[in-house]
Amino acid sequence: MTNKKKIVVLSGAGISAESGLSTFRGQGGLWEGHDIRDVASPEGWIKDRNLVLNFYNERRRHLLEVEPNDAHRFFAELQSGYQIDIINQNVDDLHERAGSNSVIHLHGELLKARSTSDPDLVYDWRKDINPGDKCEHGSQLRPHIVWFGEAVPKIESAAMVVMGADILMVIGTSLQVYPAAGLLSYASRNARVYYIDPNPGGAQEIASIFNMRIIAKQATLGVIELSNYLTEAD
Repeated sequence: MTNKKKIVVLSGAGISAESGLSTFRGQGGLWEGHDIRDVASPEGWIKDRNLVLNFYNERRRHLLEVEPNDAHRFFAELQSGYQIDIINQNVDDLHERAGSNSVIHLHGELLKARSTSDPDLVYDWRKDINPGDKCEHGSQLRPHIVWFGEAVPKIESAAMVVMGADILMVIGTSLQVYPAAGLLSYASRNARVYYIDPNPGGAQEIASIFNMRIIAKQATLGVIELSNYLTEAD
């Protein structure tokens, strides 16, 4: 048993961007020059499997070249005084590399591959996925990513985690993409909520519903201010 306060972190693209990873949604719904539906949907996979594989192979190689930043490390260090659960909207492993030991990956993991015939067959995968790379049952492997139009298997687990939070930290996310954005509605009205984003427009509308403090800064600067608030509250 532990008497540590429970912190839940809803981690979005903004925190990974500071490590040099591109955000999922760019201008006009593009991701690295591609229409998102072409590289992140079952229809895109059927239409051009090689395009999809090459796209994620490039993202995977890039991920292996970057490092966690101060915001990732901040949440790992909080584990010494709090019970911390990270709900990661990103598909990278930077929270784990920084030292966080409880991470829920809502949208999949770039460093894993899975069978196209059995979604429960998932493999650690740090190299390219190529045509002809197959699972043990002979089916082509695909990126272990939740695409548009697919269910988010871990959304219920994430909601349960949010319900138990004493403190909820929302960082680097617009709160516009569902179902992840809906997780905020599961927070207790007694929970303290901190929202860190340089463009917090979406949070202004819901700030009055929660005991929310908005920190209009990028992740690595916002966590410095957040640390001060935690010290004052404790």
